[in-house]
Amino acid sequence: MLKFFISLALVFTGVLVSQDQSPDDILFLKIQELEEEIAFLRSELESQAYLLEKLQNENLDNAEKSSSNDNDSQVFRFEGINDDETIDELYQKGINSLNLNELDVAEGAFLKLVENYSDEEKLPLSLFWLGEISLISLKYENSKDYFLSLVSQFPDHWRSPLAHKKIGDVYLSQGLNDEAKEKYQYVANSYPENTAASLALQILENME
Repeated sequence: MLKFFISLALVFTGVLVSQDQSPDDILFLKIQELEEEIAFLRSELESQAYLLEKLQNENLDNAEKSSSNDNDSQVFRFEGINDDETIDELYQKGINSLNLNELDVAEGAFLKLVENYSDEEKLPLSLFWLGEISLISLKYENSKDYFLSLVSQFPDHWRSPLAHKKIGDVYLSQGLNDEAKEKYQYVANSYPENTAASLALQILENME
């Protein structure tokens, strides 16, 4: 329903723009559109984070109740790996460490998960957070590699559009403006309905 009203608002805005308006008025309307998209993105990410945390807590509760012989995929422990940490425990450790701004601890947890486990949800999410941590730490090549690994291995994952946009951020941080513009344009063209496209378009406008 929210997407419908946003779309309706954008259509209405387009009608207004077609009338006689000054460039300043048109720019103001564009900024308003982008602010609405960014606000929607933040709300959507917060909802996803809440659902993921809820699911993780439920999985951890189930793991604690399971016997040591339980072969359920959520509590499976690999031989030769730290037997004290399951995939859920590692991921939660990484998230908790991020919230505490303990980037080194978070990076270690996500890296151990990526190197030792296979999971269609937590693996791409761990790659995303590793990319974010590396970007914050100014390790640009590492960051790009993690995001590229995500979009290559999991092109249909819901984090892939934003990961593509993050690759553009890496290029921009490195001063590679042409590569950044190309990546942002790719996001806008390939994922027009995704909020990552709005973020990419905003940066493209600021670069002009």
